[in-house]
Amino acid sequence: MAGDAVSDYPLGQKRPDAVTTPSGLPLDDVTVESMREGRLAWEDLRATPATLRLQAAVAQAVGRTALAENLERAAELAELPSETILEIYTALRPHRSSGDDLEAWATRLDEAGSPLSAAFVREASEVYARRGLLAGDRDGI
Repeated sequence: MAGDAVSDYPLGQKRPDAVTTPSGLPLDDVTVESMREGRLAWEDLRATPATLRLQAAVAQAVGRTALAENLERAAELAELPSETILEIYTALRPHRSSGDDLEAWATRLDEAGSPLSAAFVREASEVYARRGLLAGDRDGI
């Protein structure tokens, strides 16, 4: 990205050339008319990994470290099928998964090229174990 992250924010206004759809359409083509004409698919309304990383750079530049980390994980997950995202979400709900289940998800994420998300799942597993939130840990309810 030319320039610096803060001065380029908001990207859609100041750097629309840096924002595209998953199929490569420029931001200016994301219109109702494009949808009617069949040039824009529903999948094009998803954020791309590149755009999410640009947003993460903005967040990091202004000291919003937690937001930047979330956006970096989102960039990793952006190309995964929606069904997989929902399965991970479900697995991360308290009392839904064992430590082994969560480690299996972390391994799958590592294999999918999502190491930050894998680390997040492993951290969640450790916290769930300490707090009695793994599957079978119903004493705290």
